Amino acid sequence: MVTIKDLEAFGDGWNRHDVDSLMTFMADDCVFETTAGKEVCGTRYAGREQVREAFARVFKIFPDAHFGSARHFVAGDRGVSEWVFTGTSPEGKRVEVAGCDLFTFRGDKIAVKSSFLKTRSA
Repeated sequence: MVTIKDLEAFGDGWNRHDVDSLMTFMADDCVFETTAGKEVCGTRYAGREQVREAFARVFKIFPDAHFGSARHFVAGDRGVSEWVFTGTSPEGKRVEVAGCDLFTFRGDKIAVKSSFLKTRSA
């Protein structure tokens, strides 16, 4: 089973921008649903290769991406990580928003990572 310590380690991988480490937590048939996209779930990436590419893309778009003030909980085969995302957009705009990941686990791996962000207004 996935534990809070596992989610803490997964978050540390995000803050190190370590895609190889992140993928050790993901199931072979993993799914990543992004915060935005044309589908109701955002954009959905399925399978290790697509998920790996999507994770790497986050660091290309936000080379200084950081997920701070993290809190995690696990309840059976589900879990949540709450965090504050900070980064700089390609246009040079500083981003700081609260967000969370909802997880579905299968055994000791993440099967689904569905991400959500608050939207800030001017």
